[in-house]
Amino acid sequence: MKKLCNKLIILLIPLCLVACAKSQASDNIPAQNVLSVEITKKNHSWFYFTNITFRQVDKPQNAPVQLPRPWTEAIHITSANNAAEQNGNAKAYAIVNRLGVLKFEGEAIFLSPDVTLFNDRTAGNLVFLNNVPVFSVYKSAFFNETIDTPLYQKDSASHLFLIQFDTNAKISYPLINCNNITKKPNSEITDFYWNGLEWCCSIKTATETKTDFSYVKFTPLIPLLSVSPATASSSIKSEETDAEYFRKCCAQIDYKSAPERIKKLLSGFDTKLPFIIEVKNAGGCSPRTYVNDVPEITDKELKATAILSQSWSAALFEDGTLFLEGALPGRHILRSGMPVAMRLPKLPVGYVYTDFVISGTTLYAAWEESEFYKTGRTGFLQVNLDRTLYSRMI
Repeated sequence: MKKLCNKLIILLIPLCLVACAKSQASDNIPAQNVLSVEITKKNHSWFYFTNITFRQVDKPQNAPVQLPRPWTEAIHITSANNAAEQNGNAKAYAIVNRLGVLKFEGEAIFLSPDVTLFNDRTAGNLVFLNNVPVFSVYKSAFFNETIDTPLYQKDSASHLFLIQFDTNAKISYPLINCNNITKKPNSEITDFYWNGLEWCCSIKTATETKTDFSYVKFTPLIPLLSVSPATASSSIKSEETDAEYFRKCCAQIDYKSAPERIKKLLSGFDTKLPFIIEVKNAGGCSPRTYVNDVPEITDKELKATAILSQSWSAALFEDGTLFLEGALPGRHILRSGMPVAMRLPKLPVGYVYTDFVISGTTLYAAWEESEFYKTGRTGFLQVNLDRTLYSRMI
């Protein structure tokens, strides 16, 4: 059958478990086993990022050309997740590097830019504290030119770390700075892992002659959302640790130990193709990453991200295959609880899907033009699942 570049394909999992395969196995699926839905302006929209906002476009390759930049400096979605469901109100958020925070409420999209916090920092690592979005920022010692300025090296307050996004005021403000965690000058907390109780941080310290790494774990003595950079040093208990401890916190885990809901969602498919999947809990702490190795298959692993929400679970692979099971807010359970798989529109060569959220019955999937460590054009796809999925399935 012809390649369906302009169609969204809904595939029943028992019939089409190899839809994600890099060999484009979906092109060979018998027509009687495929339910195809026309992509129209009514059920999907493409958006791309400019230097200051996002705009609609007919397809990603027609977005204005962006000079490829290191991913730490490029404008793109670096982290996204759903908040926990509350009274059927499923909000979702995405951190847009160098730009701000996106908030999704159904088909409504709100961007809260912040030049002060985002303009010259790398942002990501979205987590939730009491369903409040929290993320981290830092400056890359390899690619950020402002890290060598005398002002930056003298100003400890500019070394930001944890940021809270106020969902009502739609503004971002600091909770903890790097100098609240370490007294080493010219340091940045470049990564962290939070397990719900303890925060484990990787710190990079740059000097004229070398770059050192150190590691710290800390726990707040009071609710973290009550902390500010002025009070953080006395409001947290911290201790030094080592690289091995940090690696264990962030270690990739064998897929056999993945949550049962994920293994049910991908049952059968996980025996066909190797993949690496990042699993998040809606409104939760740092995600866990699981590695699925398939004996005798040497293909490079596909990358995927997954969300476990209260009433549904979903996983999106980089080629655009989305697995979904459960019931979206206000809707019935799909296929009596059995998983379904959807093929999102195929991206041009050199583009990948990277992350996603589902707000209400609207899917948002981040896409980007990617080559090695550099990123070009970026944006997100919006899909109305009522029209493309629920109207076709019981």
